This record gives sequence, C-alpha cells and structure tokens, in this order.
Amino acid sequence: KPCLWKVLKKHCVCQGLLSVLRRLKNSPEQEVRILLLGLDNAGKTTILKQLASEDISHITPTQGFNIKSVQSQGFKLNVWDIGGQRKIRPYWRNYFENTDLLIYVIDSSDRKRFDETAQELAELLDEEKLNMVPLLIFANKQDMTMAATAAEIAESLNLHTIRDRIWQIQPCSALTAEGVQVHTHTHKHTHTLVFLSLWVYSIGIMFFLLYSTNFIFYPLTLALTQNYRHFLFSKNLI
Repeated sequence: KPCLWKVLKKHCVCQGLLSVLRRLKNSPEQEVRILLLGLDNAGKTTILKQLASEDISHITPTQGFNIKSVQSQGFKLNVWDIGGQRKIRPYWRNYFENTDLLIYVIDSSDRKRFDETAQELAELLDEEKLNMVPLLIFANKQDMTMAATAAEIAESLNLHTIRDRIWQIQPCSALTAEGVQVHTHTHKHTHTLVFLSLWVYSIGIMFFLLYSTNFIFYPLTLALTQNYRHFLFSKNLI
C-alpha cells in the first residue's frame, strides 16, 4: 500500500474546482457538464447554491434533480444535482451521458455512513459511461467538530487505488462556503498582493529619487556654484 501522503500529493489534493476545470478545458468559453452526486443529507444542493451565489437559508431535500447553469472564472458550468435518497440512486445512471466532471459530496461528520458512501462511489467509478471522467470529492461539513479530515476520508474510500482518472478531494463547508468558492478568495487575494507589490515598488522609487537628489545632484550643484564664485572673484566682481 503506497504512502497516503505521497498519493494525496501526487493527485493535487485540496486544489478545488477551478484547478480541475483548467485541466478539463483548454478554452474557458466551452461548457462543462457536471454531475453532482452523493448520499442524502451530504449537502449537495447547498454546495450548488453556493456555487451559484444563491441564498441557502431555505433548502429542502432533493426528491428529483436540480439543474443550474453557473458562470465561474469564464467557464459555463451546467450542474446536475441529483437526489441522494436510496430509492433515487438507481436513477443516477440516467444522467451519466456526456458528463465532463463527477463531483461526489460526502458528509465528513457522518462516520457511520462512510462504508455506504464508499460503496456507492465504487459502483459509480465502475460505470462504463463514467469511465475516465475526472472525480472531485467535496469532504463537506468540515465546520462540524466531529468531521473527518480529507486524508481520513481518502483512506476510507481507498482513493489510492484509483488509476483510471484524475481525482481530487477538497475539504469544505457548504454552510460557510469555505472550500467551495476557493477561486473567489484566491482571486481577491491575488489582487491584494498585486496592490501591495505596486505600493512597495512606488515607495522604493521615491526613496531612490531622494537618494539620487542628495548624493548626485547636490554635489553637482555645489561644484557649479564654487566655479561661479571663482569666476566672479577673478573679474574683481566680488
């Protein structure tokens, strides 16, 4: 069995949705069909609403499916959120066609259902229509005190055995949007760093000009003044 940390590092754990999308499409203008699956009460619909920047105060269990088109960093995401109740799961296969990305959501705090969710995921990965489809796992409800870590879930799901596709696991909280809208926070942080860099650069230029004035222009001015005084003295003007 390979070292879990090396496996997680190899598959770029916790890089988020945007990094997967960049691998999928060379052109951001293209549409991406995403299938959002997981057991009931895992938080799929809440994640979908967070991706769409919608209100999450009133969410009811999905009895059928939800479809939303989300614009993210220039990508058009067509997300299919399918209910996770046991009676609905047999119908999941009706939505496998033309899937570009499979997002599987797990309730990280419900350890009693880890075996059940692992079995469902294994069956999904064996589906022919989902062959080679990249997998992004949202380890949801990380805001709960009893939540398992992404590394624990990866080991529980035997993710290290996956060899036929790109996979990532992203710890998140659909309630707070942390880990779900990672690209938004990164975007803002990048602009902050650029602003600070420009500010520091401007301060550096200002000090350089002050230094140049004191140590270059002042001696030159002094020398010219002394020469002029010598000229006036030689002409008996002073």
